[in-house]
Amino acid sequence: MGSVLIVDDVAGSARLIEALLAPEGYAIRTAGGGDAALQSMRADPPDLVLMDVMMPLVDGFEACRAIKHDPATRLIPVVLVTSLDDTASRIRGLDAGADDFLSKPFNAPELRARVRSLLRIKRYTDDLESAESVIVSLGLTIEARDGTTSGHCERLSQSAAAMGLALGLGTEMISALVRGGILHDVGKVGIPDAVLLKPGPLTRDEYELMKQHTVIGDRLCGGMRSLRHVRRIVRHHHERLDGSGYPDRLRGAAVPIEAQIMSIVDAFDAMTTKRPYMDARPAAWAADELKREVARGWRRADLVDTFLDRIAQPVPGEETA
Repeated sequence: MGSVLIVDDVAGSARLIEALLAPEGYAIRTAGGGDAALQSMRADPPDLVLMDVMMPLVDGFEACRAIKHDPATRLIPVVLVTSLDDTASRIRGLDAGADDFLSKPFNAPELRARVRSLLRIKRYTDDLESAESVIVSLGLTIEARDGTTSGHCERLSQSAAAMGLALGLGTEMISALVRGGILHDVGKVGIPDAVLLKPGPLTRDEYELMKQHTVIGDRLCGGMRSLRHVRRIVRHHHERLDGSGYPDRLRGAAVPIEAQIMSIVDAFDAMTTKRPYMDARPAAWAADELKREVARGWRRADLVDTFLDRIAQPVPGEETA
């Protein structure tokens, strides 16, 4: 049925809400203030928070803001309880990230209806998160199929995110780069081991099959709105600015910048780690190869320069001057 945390420093008010919700069968617990609510949520996140605005120490606004800034709790709906005509509190609540408001005195049917609605939305959100978790797990499983790529996805996530920060990209884009590092090759689930792990050059037919991993990955991510930016990385991280890449032969600015970033960090990592088809190359050689690809018209010079100057790290164990 769902769990509800009622937050109010006046015990009588908390008991009233609890009594009004009792017929719905929710698992209800209470907290006597904003600080106690935050502690309770860290230990056991509820499905919904009903929180009074006016409380000592940590008030409802501050507690709501903390909930919405924490990645572990930001998707939990927060309902702030205000007086009937307190417009100023409602505006502050919206700024703090509140999902809904309840007015005193309570209207029991309205209270129950709002709680039912928000819990239903929370269930949908949880379902989407579960689906995304499955896709992320699948991406890591793909990496595990090839023992030579251990840590590849994590390195790409870190390097791509660092590049996004260096370029001044927004939070949403950097988040996509983090997840894109894990999911960029998720479509390889549809590629046979005989092709994926082949120790020598691929035949023309095998290469055409390998290229399909971008399309397969795009389809796997396609049902989730939360992965809409990640999908562009998954599908387009093998495109080249001159139109010679795949799967869509995009040219120039049509190649999304997040896909260009992932392509650079992916290529550098592939060149500097041992693969079934190639021994690891020195970082200096890989850097020169990226520059040669700029000269061929495959990559943006400024993106490669940013990566080499601010992000690229020497390969562990490689001798440096």
